[in-house]
Amino acid sequence: MDLKAQLENVVSQLGYELVDLEMSNRGKLLRLFIDKPAGVTMDDCVLVSNQVSHFLAVENDVDYDRLEVSSPGMDRVLSKAEDFVRFAGMRAKIKLRVPMDGKSKNFVGVLQGLESGEVLLERDGNVCRLALTNIDKARLVPEL
Repeated sequence: MDLKAQLENVVSQLGYELVDLEMSNRGKLLRLFIDKPAGVTMDDCVLVSNQVSHFLAVENDVDYDRLEVSSPGMDRVLSKAEDFVRFAGMRAKIKLRVPMDGKSKNFVGVLQGLESGEVLLERDGNVCRLALTNIDKARLVPEL
């Protein structure tokens, strides 16, 4: 099992969702983004940080210097199929791996859900169907 899957298991046992995991500085910095329906507080971050630190020290021999745990923020990453359903009705920015119809790789619009492995995104009154397997990056766009 890879590190992300292991951490996802630890975090979910505490009642949180692991939204994203970033490893930078040659793996010396581990950054976890967590979420829960009621939102994430500082106490939630401390709890998850303590549990993950303990897990990494006891169960896994991961060489890291710093662990950061935070909320995903208003521009949260959308990475799982469920995210595109959960955040239907919200604005999102999606970047494709391969341009759609040889034209565009970048799309901004309102999520309309997921159907048959395709993300439905409304732009300018039209609904685009973007293959979930072709999505490179996707984020919510905060409305100010």
